[in-house]
Amino acid sequence: MPPGQAAFGYRRHCDQDRRDPARHRVVVVGAGPVGLSLSIDLAQRGHSVVLLDDADRIGDGSRAICFSKRSLELWDRLGVADRMLAKGVIWQVGKIFLRDAMVYRFDLLPEQGHKMPAFINLQQYYAEAFLVDRVQQLPQVDLRWRNKVIGLAQHNDHAVLTVATPEGEYRLAADYVVACDGARSALRGMVGAEFQGEVFEDQFLIADVKMQAEFPTERWFWFDPPFHSGQSALLHRQPDNVWRIDLQIGADADAAVERLPENVRPRIERMLGHGDFSFEWISIYKFQCRRMQRLVHSRVVFAGDSAHQVSPFGARGANSGLEDGENLAWKLDLVLRRTAGAALLSSYEIERGQAADDNIRASTRSTDFIAPHSKQERRLRGAVLALAKQADFAKRMVNAGRLSLPSVYDTPLSTPDGEIWAGGPKPGAQMIDAPLARGDGGRCYLGDAFVAAGRGFTLLHAADGTTLPVPDGVGEIRIGADAGLRDQAGLFAQRYDASPGAAYLLRPDGYVAARFKQPTPAALDAALARARGMV
Repeated sequence: MPPGQAAFGYRRHCDQDRRDPARHRVVVVGAGPVGLSLSIDLAQRGHSVVLLDDADRIGDGSRAICFSKRSLELWDRLGVADRMLAKGVIWQVGKIFLRDAMVYRFDLLPEQGHKMPAFINLQQYYAEAFLVDRVQQLPQVDLRWRNKVIGLAQHNDHAVLTVATPEGEYRLAADYVVACDGARSALRGMVGAEFQGEVFEDQFLIADVKMQAEFPTERWFWFDPPFHSGQSALLHRQPDNVWRIDLQIGADADAAVERLPENVRPRIERMLGHGDFSFEWISIYKFQCRRMQRLVHSRVVFAGDSAHQVSPFGARGANSGLEDGENLAWKLDLVLRRTAGAALLSSYEIERGQAADDNIRASTRSTDFIAPHSKQERRLRGAVLALAKQADFAKRMVNAGRLSLPSVYDTPLSTPDGEIWAGGPKPGAQMIDAPLARGDGGRCYLGDAFVAAGRGFTLLHAADGTTLPVPDGVGEIRIGADAGLRDQAGLFAQRYDASPGAAYLLRPDGYVAARFKQPTPAALDAALARARGMV
C-alpha cells in the first residue's frame, strides 16, 4: 500500500481534558516534510514538541519529488537519509532540447568526494512516511493527527491555539508556534498577513504515469517539442516505475477539462509514442512567486510554503522549506535554553527572507524564459536557444529552471573575513563536504565528523601541531597528520583553502560563521558571540 493511502488513528490527549490550556515550549503546525523535519531536529536537540496536523494520513500524490544534496545532508543528520537514498532515484545530469535536438547537457555534481548525491527523485509521500517513522522513534515529539488549528491568541510571552478535533475543541499554549501548514496556511490569515508577489497566468499539467521505460535517469526538458508544439515539457524518473511529466498548456486552457484522464491520455501518448501506461496522479498548477513580508509574527514563526511559494521548476519549494526548518531549529534551541536572546530569531527572518527573495528571483526568471510574456521575450528566447548549440555564453542564458542550491546569507551573525582567502566557503555559506580518513584507517566524510562533534557550534581546524583554545561549549574537528582525522586525497585542503593552522567556526546548521588563517582566543570569542546574536 502506498504511504499516502495509510490512515493514522486520531487519539484523545489528556490536554483536551484540562480547564486551562496546557503549556508547551514549541507547537509545530503541519506534518509535511518541513514540519516533520523541524520537529525531529528540535527533538534531537533535547526539546519536546507538539506536532499538529488536520489530516489523518500522509498526503496523496507525488507532489514534491526532487530533493537536493543540501536536504539529504540535513536528513542524514536527522537519521532518515539512508531510507531516502535506498528508495529514491539518484540523478545529477540534465539535458535541454529544442524541438527534438539536444541543445546542451549539464552535470550538477561533476566532482567526486561527497557523501550525498546532487539530487534524488522521491515521491513526497515516501519522504513523509520515512519522517513519520522517525518521529515515532522519538518520545519528545507528540504527533497529533486530526487536530486542526482554528484560533490563535497572542500574548507577551506565549501564544494560545484553539484546536478542533473529532471530539470537540481544546486550547494549547506554547512559548513558540511554528506554522508549517502549507500554501493555504490558516495561521497566516490568523496573524493578518498576506502573500506579496506574482501569480503567473500560464498553466502546467502534471501527470505521474506508471510504465516500463528505458529512458536514462536524467532530467529532460524540451522547448517546443514535436509532440507538444509551441509549448514546453519535462520528464523525470521516480521510484516504482513512475515518471513525472510536466506539460505547458497555456493560460486559456480550461483546467477542469484538461485534468480529465481521457483528455490527458492523448497528450502523453503523443509524447511517448504508445499508450502502455497508467495514471498515478494528475494536477494542474500555475506558477506562483510570492512570500510573506515578515516571517516572524511575535510568537508565531512561518516556514516552508506557509511563508513563501515558488514555481516547481528548479525544485526550490520543498528544499527551501527544509532549509527554513534547519535554520530555525538551532536558533529556537538557543532561545529556549536561554543561551541567546529572542532577538536571535530576527536573524531567521533576515536570512530566510533573503533566501526567499533569491528563490523567487530565480523562479521568476525561469518562468519568464519558459513562458515568455511578450513577442520580444519570445524572440529573445528563440535567439538564445538557437545560439546555445554552438556558444557557451548562450548555454548559460538558457533557463529551464535553475536547480536549487544552498542559500548564501548576508547576515549580522557572520564575522567578515579579515584575511585574503583563495577559496573555501565564505562566512554566510554552507560547509562543503569532503572525504576524510580516520586514525584506524576507516573512511568518513566531513559531514559525519560534524555530527560526531555534536551539531552545535564547531571549530573546524586544519591542525598544525599546536593546541587551539576552543571556546567553552564548542565542538572541534581536527584534521591533520597529528589529528584523529586526515585529509583524504587533499580535497579538504583544496575545498577550504586550508593551510596549516586555519580554522572555520561552523554554526549548528553547518554554515560558516567566521574563518581565520591563524585564530586567536579573542577573535574566536568575538565571532562566537556574534554568531549567537549577542553583538
